[in-house]
Amino acid sequence: MQLTIELQMLGWAMVLGLVQLLAASASMTAQRGAKWNASARDGAAKPLTGVAARLDRAFGNYLETFPIFAAAVLAVSVAGRTSAETALAVQLYLWARVAYVPVYAAGIPYLRSAIWVVSFWGIAKLVRALLGI
Repeated sequence: MQLTIELQMLGWAMVLGLVQLLAASASMTAQRGAKWNASARDGAAKPLTGVAARLDRAFGNYLETFPIFAAAVLAVSVAGRTSAETALAVQLYLWARVAYVPVYAAGIPYLRSAIWVVSFWGIAKLVRALLGI
């Protein structure tokens, strides 16, 4: 059985999440050190700065949007509401999220927000298709 484009993009969005987790973790370890990373982390952590802080925030933002995206993809798929519109919606979400990471890491204002809006629009299109509105 071949996966729909919606489910394929969901899978790639999961891969993106893993890549973001690794990037944020590696940059965090580079700033705080391997000893801190291996510790129980009971005390206050040294605040992250620069790219490490931005990668951490970008990953946090991913964690805010991904559950809604995943639920929308699964609901559209189970309900049999996939279409050219939902195929476009999942690609908008994924490619915007891919672009979001380096733009956020580079600290580019406004463009980051515009990219976020595109990813949000992808989710909104999925919900619209699911609800038939």
